[in-house]
Amino acid sequence: MVMATTDSPAAVTSIASVTLEVADVEAARRFYSAFGVDTYLCLRASEAHATGFRGFTLALTVSGPATVDGFVGAAVDAGATVLKPAAKSLWGYSGVVQAPDGTIWKIATSAKKDTGPATREIDEVVLLLGVGDVKATKQFYADRGLTVAKSFGGKYAEFAAGQSSPVTLALYKRRALAKEVGVPADGTGSHRIVLGSTADAFTDPDGFAWEAGGPLATTTS
Repeated sequence: MVMATTDSPAAVTSIASVTLEVADVEAARRFYSAFGVDTYLCLRASEAHATGFRGFTLALTVSGPATVDGFVGAAVDAGATVLKPAAKSLWGYSGVVQAPDGTIWKIATSAKKDTGPATREIDEVVLLLGVGDVKATKQFYADRGLTVAKSFGGKYAEFAAGQSSPVTLALYKRRALAKEVGVPADGTGSHRIVLGSTADAFTDPDGFAWEAGGPLATTTS
């Protein structure tokens, strides 16, 4: 259900913060530091009930296969579970892991061969929300101020990232997203993710919560 808002809500121009709600903040901080993505996230303690697929994934775009392997290896060494081993596909090379807190991460590159050594650099972080109706949810966010950068009918939509945000927001059909990362689409309870923006607090048509938020930074609160 969408929360009631004022007639003229503040515009959402980009993601200001991505907060993962986890059972053990210190353990999550150690994992994400070892994985190499801690600067992109906030962490908050929560015992909210959640089972199965939480309806979203986070994706890292990197330069080449060796860098994909490096991130997957770092995640596994820190306690992640491999959902899809890193492998070549028609469009590039990618692997999927699940963090100990349950968050699913895809690490991918469009390059099929390395042109240099592996690095720890991340070219882009994409938050993919699995939604019931891509067109309707795309319009919901466009009406709130986000600019549509890419759109492929009712299958996929991506919004332009703000200058101060390193995270891009995109929409994908929920079942297609679950299939893409190798998990059943079923899931109940909390998404265990809260997004921050300059807008007032609201909840989108698929139950993803937004709140007024500052710049991305890891936190225990």
